[in-house]
Amino acid sequence: MSAPAFVREAYQIASPPPVLSAGVVGWIRANLFSSPANALLTLLCLYVIWRTVPPLIEWAFFDAVWGSQGRDACLANGAGACWAFIDAKFGQIIYGRYTLAERWRVDLVFVISVLSLGPLFVERMPGRRYLAAFALLVYPVICYLLLSGGHFGLPAVESPLWGGMTLTLVVATVTMTAALPLGILLALGRRSQMPVIRIFSVMFIEMWRGVPLITILFMASVMLPLFLPAGVNFDKLVRVLIGMSLFASAYMAEVVRGGLQAIPRGQYEAASALGFGFWRATALIILPQALRLVIPGIVNNYISLFKDTTLVLVVGLVDFLGVIQLNFSDAKWSTPQTSLTGYVFAAAVFWVICFSMSRYSMRVERRLNEGTRRA
Repeated sequence: MSAPAFVREAYQIASPPPVLSAGVVGWIRANLFSSPANALLTLLCLYVIWRTVPPLIEWAFFDAVWGSQGRDACLANGAGACWAFIDAKFGQIIYGRYTLAERWRVDLVFVISVLSLGPLFVERMPGRRYLAAFALLVYPVICYLLLSGGHFGLPAVESPLWGGMTLTLVVATVTMTAALPLGILLALGRRSQMPVIRIFSVMFIEMWRGVPLITILFMASVMLPLFLPAGVNFDKLVRVLIGMSLFASAYMAEVVRGGLQAIPRGQYEAASALGFGFWRATALIILPQALRLVIPGIVNNYISLFKDTTLVLVVGLVDFLGVIQLNFSDAKWSTPQTSLTGYVFAAAVFWVICFSMSRYSMRVERRLNEGTRRA
């Protein structure tokens, strides 16, 4: 005789999860206090935060000297960050030594940048293809005509007068834009079956990767004019842009080559089965997959390159950080907090820009990997 069966006549109301294993408390136990070692590290980190963050906030905000207070307040005992120095030098930090009456041209370049490049970061923006073509073909010409002048009645402004954040963005944008296509060509050349192209690509990449960037800047600024014919010379900024672009393209080539090597052989065979030639298969099948795989490496190179723009100071170009450093010697703003405030401000600006690039790249990477993500 079988045992009697119990049949529930009504649904059982679900019980709430245990308080210690769900919600905020559960997350803290699982991530911060899951073991004695993790608990010790958590307590150590909390101690370091307690010792550093409150004093930093007090120095940067509560005890800080703001623009309306002036320099004398920065000399007082117990004064914090001297933001009055940043406020007084803000024009130079943005424009460098650009002519005061012509700074509206830099402002116009910034406005055009926001209106033309900003929509490219909106995924569902209609006409992104045309905006991209405008950004690659038309926008650089407009920027050059506006910043350099000498055309359409605009007074000429020599590049040695460019500086500050304007110069930093010009160097970073031009170098980043030129490095990726050159790196792709070098990566393809290094994998080419033609010995001449492969050897040239290998020699180019290894030579530029084996030389420090500061040496390249010195060569472009000081040594290159010695090898040019008499009467032939290039603007110093142009020489720096060419040198940094070639340097960055060598590193970018190795990143792209890593992506190309990660593509399975079956993708090449599938392209051949469809009747695609080398260039068509590379452009439509191989390269898009390779670039998707190496997005973190590309962005890492971009971030490193953006920070390396500060090295142009050694060849006489005054970038964002260079303007801040040069103003430290201003006797009118010689205070104990001036240099520290300037470096903290520069570090904060660089961190915001680099962090934004990193987060956007992660978003793009997640969106492109949606079709290949495993369940």
